[in-house]
Amino acid sequence: MPDFFPRTSVAWRTVQPHAFRRLSLSLPQMALVTGVGMRLWRSYMLTHGSPDSWAWVGGTFLAGAAFLFLMCAIHLANFTLRHWIWRAPAFAVLESGAEIVMSLALTTVNLEPLGAERAEFSDWIPTGIRILYWRLGGIVLFTIVLAAVVSVVRRLILAAEDRGHTVAAVHRATTAEHTTSTNASEVSS
Repeated sequence: MPDFFPRTSVAWRTVQPHAFRRLSLSLPQMALVTGVGMRLWRSYMLTHGSPDSWAWVGGTFLAGAAFLFLMCAIHLANFTLRHWIWRAPAFAVLESGAEIVMSLALTTVNLEPLGAERAEFSDWIPTGIRILYWRLGGIVLFTIVLAAVVSVVRRLILAAEDRGHTVAAVHRATTAEHTTSTNASEVSS
């Protein structure tokens, strides 16, 4: 008589990534954390410190920009360059949305600074448009520069490791993919 149930079983163990790694894999969560952090940082920066000091203004601006681009790079590092084409703009839009909602929440409790004054509800829409414009432009530009640097460094590393055949294979695959997509678009038109 056949054995339908094995006498010994294999215990499967799943490997769960650490909390920050799980966060970095999620586009909405990463954008939410970045947007809330950026708006709270801006609020802190404008209400504490010396607005007359160029060192304070410049340093806090650079710290905010570094945080924004670092969070974007951490998220994009989990994916191939091909996925960056849609992930970077999506990250920018979601991050802007989180920042705009946080701005509305701070305006509601009268904590949103607007220069030396407090922001009012009439200031919220122009502020939101400005946030979306600058975040989308900045993140897309940063991603283009980052993609160029990553491509060059990858090719240099492959060449330094004497893996020219890999560089040639990647180039052939990219060329074949581009030719296929071009032919497909010509056929459909």
